[in-house]
Amino acid sequence: MSASGTPRLALLALAALSLIWGYNWVVMKQVIQYVDPFDFSAIRTVLGAVTLFLVLLVLRKPMSLVAVRQVVLLGVLQTGAFTALIQWALVAGGAGKTAVLVYTMPFWVIPMAWWVLGERVRGLQWAAIAIAGSGLVLILQPWSMGGSAFSNLLAVAGGVTWAASAVLAKRMRRDHDFDLLALTAWQMLFGAIALSVLAVLHPSRPIDPTPYFYGALFFNAVFATGLAWLLWLYVLQRLSTGMAGLSALGIPMIGALAGWIELGERPNASEFTGMALIVGALAMISLWSLVQARRAGG
Repeated sequence: MSASGTPRLALLALAALSLIWGYNWVVMKQVIQYVDPFDFSAIRTVLGAVTLFLVLLVLRKPMSLVAVRQVVLLGVLQTGAFTALIQWALVAGGAGKTAVLVYTMPFWVIPMAWWVLGERVRGLQWAAIAIAGSGLVLILQPWSMGGSAFSNLLAVAGGVTWAASAVLAKRMRRDHDFDLLALTAWQMLFGAIALSVLAVLHPSRPIDPTPYFYGALFFNAVFATGLAWLLWLYVLQRLSTGMAGLSALGIPMIGALAGWIELGERPNASEFTGMALIVGALAMISLWSLVQARRAGG
């Protein structure tokens, strides 16, 4: 394969990843008609962990586990709390709006990384945070706290939890040598155990074993977990971190568009403006990361 073909394939992998993770917001929204959100969260993460360990076996990658306590904490945050919060948010919240609110994660990472890792916040990052904050206010509309206010707050909490787990993962990888795929599999296993305990303790209705329920499980285990993580690892190996970060821009856009087309979730003027501001701020952060990476590379 030519050198020019490698970036092209990586960009195609990035597009496929954005489509899978973006459309999965609609799948997660639809499936709760047939299953309790915590039950589905537990089942999908157990299957996801099994899928990732099978991928490790197929690729003959090491499965060693170091820094056990930190990996357990990462699993509880990144897989357990995050998955439970977003699935709970989707009970009353729209797929598109929830996706956009959750993807405020990069803006929570910036101040957390400043505080925990000592990473300075620079001018353009402050501007992006301010723009995203304005968009967040327009979506939440605190002046008219309607019936979906709780779902909106759950989605934002999911983004904050994801940001905290990202900072923890960065600190762990700074202090220890991890294989990214093995780390992902182990943390997902520990998160799946936490979610399974929550599902057992939380009263829930019986599962309605419809074809859509099984299809959603298959999509989440095989595509949204196994295939998507392989695509993500491929993208990280072939593209700069800044360019790979552009996937964060496409996922909420696809989620919002799919929710609009398939579920009829048409945002009002305030919500649409807020979503546009958050997506624009995400673009600013991604492009800034890309420029910084190019400068660092000389």
